Parts: sequence; C-alpha cells; structure tokens
Amino acid sequence: MENPRPEKVAVVEEVKSRFSDAEAAVLTDYRGIDVPGMATLRTALREAGAEYQIYKNTLVRFAARDLGLEIEEMLVGPTAIAFVRRDSDGDPVLMAKALREFAKVNPNLEVKGGLLGDRPLTAADVDQLAQVAPREELLARLAYGLAAPMVQFAGLLQALPRNFAYGLKALIDQQGGVPATPEPEPEVAPEPEAAADEAPADEAEAVTETEDAPADEAPATEPEALADDAEADDTGAAAAPDETDAPAAEADADDPAAEDAATTEES
Repeated sequence: MENPRPEKVAVVEEVKSRFSDAEAAVLTDYRGIDVPGMATLRTALREAGAEYQIYKNTLVRFAARDLGLEIEEMLVGPTAIAFVRRDSDGDPVLMAKALREFAKVNPNLEVKGGLLGDRPLTAADVDQLAQVAPREELLARLAYGLAAPMVQFAGLLQALPRNFAYGLKALIDQQGGVPATPEPEPEVAPEPEAAADEAPADEAEAVTETEDAPADEAPATEPEALADDAEADDTGAAAAPDETDAPAAEADADDPAAEDAATTEES
C-alpha cells in the first residue's frame, strides 16, 4: 500500500492486534441484515464474550498478510468479524453457537470461515464447533470423570464395614445370639523371692512332722501291747503253780515222813 493514509494504517494495526489477541475469529457476510438485526446479533455475541466488528476487506487483507494468516479467500463481499480474546471470559464454542442460532432466525447471515488460534476453519468447521459442549460443561464432565472413580472407591470403602456388620449380625442371629463372655480370672500377684525361699523350709518342717508322727504313736502303742502281754503272763504264771503244787501235795500225802512232820507242826 503506497502512501497509506494514517487512518488506514491505524485500522490495519487494530485488525492485526485483534487477530493476535484472539483465541478464535469467525468471518461473516452481513448483507441483508438490518440495523435492529445487527444490534440483536451484537448483543448475542457480547453475551458469549465476543466482539463483532466490520472492516474493509482490503485492510483486513493487509493485516492478514503481515501476520501470515491464510484467510484471503474468505475476504469476498462485505465482511464482519467476531473475535474472542484470549484474556476474556469468552468461549469460541458459545460464539459459534450464537452465530448459528442467529442464522436460524435470519438466513442473511453467512458464515465464511474463521480461525481457531492460527488454524484456519471452514464454514463447516465453525458449524461443528457450534455443536461442541460449552467450556463449563466440558470442565464439569472432566471433573465428574476424574471424581467418579474416587466416589466409587469411597463407596466401596463404606460398603465393606457395612456388609461385614450385616454378615456378622446374620451369623449371630443364626447361632441364637451372642455367646456369654467368661469373666476374666483375677490376676495373682507373684510372691516375693523371700516367700519362695521359705517355701522349702516349710515343706521340710511338714515332712519332718509327718515322719515323726508315727514314731510318737509307736511308743504309745507298744507299751499297751507289752502291758497286755504282761497281764497274760501273770495269769499264766498264777495258774501254773497250782498245777505244779498239786502233784507235790499228792506226793506228800503218800510220804509218812511228811505226815509226821505235818503232825509235829500241828502240835
């Protein structure tokens, strides 16, 4: 462009800046759309986070050449471009949806194509982009996809103790209730070492007493037995002289000398 006017240079720089900062851009033909229709379209695009600007094809072509963008074949007829800036809350999908919805009501709007970053888009690509779920919905799906395994795992962790409790209760009911728990035996404190040392002495004394007890009882029993034997001997001894003296008396009776002796004694 030879000796460009400053106004045109400013427009070219503006277009270059918008393309450079845009996350997506869609070129449209707005012929046949009246002023109220253009206001409605701008409002719908603004709600989607996009800006809608009308430029001359010549100036847009200079900006595209400077940036190396392949959109010259789209620059035929009146051109209006919808931009979504990277640093805004706009969504290319919502922008494409807004254009498609407006085209359903006003067929005069024609989508020529566009750019997604540096990638050229055809009119069919823009239509496919309009059918994609919005960013918020995609993020929600992604978050759900990431959270679903953790939710399922948490459910399994909760189900394990619950199922165990149900099974244990069923087993207890089947066996007729909880078995009685035996009372724990009282703990016996260990005896000190001194008591352990005295235990053998006590046992020794007990053994000595046990061994001495028969000895004490034996003397008490033996004298009684001896006394009984002595009485039996005395009785026998008393009876024996009677038997011995009887023949002697008989012998004295037969002896005359004895009789004389007896007579003399009597005198």
